Amino acid sequence: MKAILSIPVLMFLAASAHAALPGDGAEGKRLHDANCVSCHGVSVYTRQDHKVRSLDGLKQQVENCTHMAQKEFSPAEKQDIVKYLNDQFYRFQ
Repeated sequence: MKAILSIPVLMFLAASAHAALPGDGAEGKRLHDANCVSCHGVSVYTRQDHKVRSLDGLKQQVENCTHMAQKEFSPAEKQDIVKYLNDQFYRFQ
């Protein structure tokens, strides 16, 4: 009985931890679509050999891409993009 009850609790905790990442995912998607897809499509996030392997790596990659996009994003905008990418593709905790 304990094992059966534990599964929903663990699923809730995992979802809560994932949702705890700050930022506005909808705004992140808007920023991403307006600025990032001119260099690459979303397939870069789902390919087998993608370089991003952690949440810190994702944050660093977003930072690197701002230079390539020649766009100065505010810290809040970068966090929105990170939230969108993590929620949509990576699911790092």
